[in-house]
This record gives sequence, C-alpha cells and structure tokens, in this order.
Amino acid sequence: MRILITNDDGINAPGLAALHDIAAELAGPEGEVWTVAPAFEQSGVAHCISYSRPTLIAELAPRRWAAEGSPADCVLAAISDIMACGPPDLVLSGVNRGNNAGENAMYSGTVGGAMEAALQGLPAVALSQYLGPRTARLDDPFEGARTHGAPLIRDLLAKADWSAGDDFRLFYNVNFPPCAAGAVKGVRIAPQGRRHGVRFGVEPYVAPNGRRFLWISGGPQNGGATPGSDVEALMTDFIAVTPMRPDMTCARTTRELAQVMDKG
Repeated sequence: MRILITNDDGINAPGLAALHDIAAELAGPEGEVWTVAPAFEQSGVAHCISYSRPTLIAELAPRRWAAEGSPADCVLAAISDIMACGPPDLVLSGVNRGNNAGENAMYSGTVGGAMEAALQGLPAVALSQYLGPRTARLDDPFEGARTHGAPLIRDLLAKADWSAGDDFRLFYNVNFPPCAAGAVKGVRIAPQGRRHGVRFGVEPYVAPNGRRFLWISGGPQNGGATPGSDVEALMTDFIAVTPMRPDMTCARTTRELAQVMDKG
C-alpha cells in the first residue's frame, strides 16, 4: 500500500511523527509512506488552497517533502507532481495537536487536507488527538492515536462506505479522546456536534510601536455539547468517528424550499 501523509501543524510536528508510525504499520514492509506536509504551521486554514500564488516545495529526504502552503496544497502537490507516477492508495492527515470535533472541524486544516483528497477521488482519514490534563501527564501525549490509529483505520478500510453513492467521495474525521490509550472505552460513530456557547472571537493588542493587532481567540473545549455527538463521545473517553463529505448542502431545507419557491 502507498500512503500519503500530511498535516496542518507543520513538517516537524510530533503528531506527524506519530502519523508516520501509524502509516508505516498500515503499509507494511512492502508498502511506501510518502510525506508532503506544510513547511510551517497552517492550523485554522480549513480547505484553503494557494490559488493566487505559487507554492515552493523542497525534498528533505526520500519520500519526505515540505511545501510552503496549506494541507490541501500539499495533497495537490503530492498527487499532481511528487507522486505523479502513481497516486496513493490512502491519504492520512494529522495527527493534529488538539481536537477537530464539533465546530472545530469547520476551521481545521487537518480536515481540509482529507477533504481535498476526497475531492481528488482518494480514500482519506483526518486524525486528531484531543489534549487535556490527563494527556499532559503522559510521556507521549499522542499515545491514544499512536496505539489505536492503525487498527481503527484497518476497520474503516474493511467495513466503511467510501463512495456515498454519488459524486462526492466520503472521508472520515477521527478524534482520539483526552486520556491514556489504556483508558479509551471504545469507538463511537457520531455526527459532528456543537459546543454550547463556544465561538471564535478576537482579542485586541497594541504593540509597543502603537500599532493595533487582533489575536484570534477560541472558547473552552470541555463544555456541554450536542447529545450523541462527536464532542460528547470524546468527553466520555470514546474515539469519535464522523463520516464526512465535501458537500455543504442542507438536504432538508433544499426539499422544503423547493416546494414553495421552485417555478417553471
């Protein structure tokens, strides 16, 4: 198996090293793991592509490349150039430093990388490690992802639907709970939820030279969330798996609005 890995925390992020271990276990001794990851951190860029400027790429080692762009740029660079001789069989994005459940998924470059792979017709999984007080005490904060990642992906490859039966290929968003690997209770297939009252905002800051800047700020990650959602699963020490596709249509509203507004 040929596996492409990328992330949004950057080429030197510890989560990418954990993902390489996961990918190597999946690929096996006869397989290949290719890395194309951002040269610098790209957290929060979602599915951004560098449409208006070129992307510098550099080979750091055999099958290991850095790109001055987003995770989606990295996937495009791999498929169209670096691995043009043969596309990957699987694309893995992560392991993100922090969760990409609930509203976080909409901002996530990790999810964006997997989404781009799906748009290119490839099976893809985004992986994120929820961090908290219990993971901070571990020698390896990515222990949960490193331990459970490969078996879970094997299960998805064997049992999950990857086609969706239409023009959009499914991809999967996987979040590991903020606990030690041995404390993980199991797996929950859960829809994307929403943390109650959590919004991104800005905090103003005045530099010593008098110039005014704004820092983006997030909300608490451990508050209440939609019952049965990915966030609730994580807060109760389950791995959350959410099937996703690059289609933001609200099917219910489309049907209802068509009944009262369609003409001709």
